[in-house]
Amino acid sequence: MAGALTPYKTRFAPSPTGALHLGHAYSALIGSRRAMNQGGQFLLRIEDIDKPRCKPTFEEAIFTDGWRFSPL
Repeated sequence: MAGALTPYKTRFAPSPTGALHLGHAYSALIGSRRAMNQGGQFLLRIEDIDKPRCKPTFEEAIFTDGWRFSPL
């Protein structure tokens, strides 16, 4: 299909190496709003590439505490 547009997709990819902060909230807000306005998708991707500093408690907090400030 020549000239077909691909659907808009964006992501929020925090590392579970510490508590989420206001900068994370801002990044998630901008990405989610942009996806919503474009009729696209907003994905959560956990970036656990720094294995020594990644902690399961921080990953759990992304799903629990982190979504309290989510517009979704």
